[in-house]
Amino acid sequence: MKRTRDDLRRLHFINELFAPVTGRDLYLAEQIKTAITFSLGELEAQTAEHPEFAATFDAAFNAAAAQLLAKLFGDRPRHGFFHWDAVATPHAATPLFTRAGIMTGLKQLAPFRESTLLVTNLRPALLPPAKRATPRRQRDYTEALAFIRELTAARTARTANLQLLFL
Repeated sequence: MKRTRDDLRRLHFINELFAPVTGRDLYLAEQIKTAITFSLGELEAQTAEHPEFAATFDAAFNAAAAQLLAKLFGDRPRHGFFHWDAVATPHAATPLFTRAGIMTGLKQLAPFRESTLLVTNLRPALLPPAKRATPRRQRDYTEALAFIRELTAARTARTANLQLLFL
């Protein structure tokens, strides 16, 4: 079976996202990816007929993976999980609201020794696919990534093991 570039990207994404569960076993990651893709079967069929739906399928795939991850870590009482979506509101990706959203997550994760902070849709929020990627938009995106990394490092206890994932 020949794999597409998007299929391989999704497989490696799932492999990294679910590494605590799969132990980075690509076979298990493939099983999770297949299950998520199966749950989006109708959308996948539409994407095969209309390649312009690829972005919609990717967004749905990412959302399904985030929900599955939240459910997985929600069942583990010793592992904290917080998901911040940069497109949840029209202004969520601005520096002020980014700080507020990330700080909310860090406060929720503070009691846990091991935790995961999942940040989704930061790139589409700051570099919309329908608009041109201007140098200013690219700079804003780079600065937002650096800001989130620095804020997370500064506000996390040294004894904590926090995984920061960007999706």
